Amino acid sequence: MQYFYTAVNTKNRKMRGQISAENKAQAIALLQEQQLTAVELTALLEKNYQPNSIWQTEVGSSDIHKAKIPKKKLLAIMHQMGIMMKAGVSLSMAMGVLISGEHDKKIKKILTEMNDDLYIGTPISAAMAKFRAFPEIIVHIIQSGEANGRLDTAFERCAGILEKEIALTSKLRGAMGYPIFLLVLTLALSVIMNAVVLPSFEQVFLQFGADLPALTRFVMAVSNFIVTRWYWILIAVFLVILSYRLLKKYNRAFSIATDRMKLRIPGIGPLLRQSYIARFCRIMSSLVEAGVEIVRAIEISRNVIPNRYLKEELTQVAAEVKMGSSIHASMAKFPVFDALLVSMVQVGEESGMLFETLDKMAGLYEEQTDASTKKLTSMLEPAMTILIAVIVGTVVISIVMPMFHMYSVIASGK
Repeated sequence: MQYFYTAVNTKNRKMRGQISAENKAQAIALLQEQQLTAVELTALLEKNYQPNSIWQTEVGSSDIHKAKIPKKKLLAIMHQMGIMMKAGVSLSMAMGVLISGEHDKKIKKILTEMNDDLYIGTPISAAMAKFRAFPEIIVHIIQSGEANGRLDTAFERCAGILEKEIALTSKLRGAMGYPIFLLVLTLALSVIMNAVVLPSFEQVFLQFGADLPALTRFVMAVSNFIVTRWYWILIAVFLVILSYRLLKKYNRAFSIATDRMKLRIPGIGPLLRQSYIARFCRIMSSLVEAGVEIVRAIEISRNVIPNRYLKEELTQVAAEVKMGSSIHASMAKFPVFDALLVSMVQVGEESGMLFETLDKMAGLYEEQTDASTKKLTSMLEPAMTILIAVIVGTVVISIVMPMFHMYSVIASGK
């Protein structure tokens, strides 16, 4: 029988092809002889299967291999697997417990397919590698746990990484939450005053034929533009956002330049840099401890950082390390990596304790991120309050000034 297969080689690279065998067990054995681990194996008849009617097609189905699992849910899975592995529960039984207790249909399908792969002899790391839901770092750490027979430790390590990642993301969102709320409040207040309050006063001023000051005329002009040309504002905002997203996605130079600019924004830039470096050190430490080769560890750690500029720097670091350079010497060439990080990486390399050093640096940068977050919040709150006061004050003054002028004219006429 002919089988279509998806397999991973010794370098964990996916390969696809076709193989002839009497059954699935023989097909798996033949692939193992080629140093390939079967990830997916489908008989030719199954591959060509088509539903006979529309009622046999699952409504709303999607490719679960591209689906994502929320980090908190993934953390719960890692915790449960770690506890069960530590208690001596077999892998297949642990997967069965997860499947029976799962209510999310998409996650249940992922776990069920993984369990089916385990029954045909696929390692759990290879079963995970089929799904986008499991990050590359998780797959590599589980793979190392399989190699040294400590899956319980591997799952606990994955849970620890996810806990730190969730905590760091939560701090960053918390820091920006209140300022964003104030910004939205400011914009809403500005729109209300320009669209509702000012037009009514404009009619009063026109009836009295008042000579309006320059500030009042300017504010009234802005109000009229917002009221009569609001759709142009929306179109302009939409085009700017769309252009930015398209350029960010498809123009490499623009993406690198904008991400580099973000790291230079006063207050926000240092906070972002610290959070990215903390994330890099944490993941790099876990991969090195798990026995992943250094260059590969740098590449995997690089891929979890959302900043394109920092990714490019780490790509060059990985290339130089591959050519034989030390990590600290490669990092020292790029100013985004500060002297403290470079010196501590050097200490870790020379002492043979790189993963401990990186772990401590991750903790240090996480503390700095926390401190920077609190500092930024304390700075943004009064700044946004002042901005609101300036906008409201400008509108009020622009209304009061002509009213005083009108009162003085009426008083002098009497």
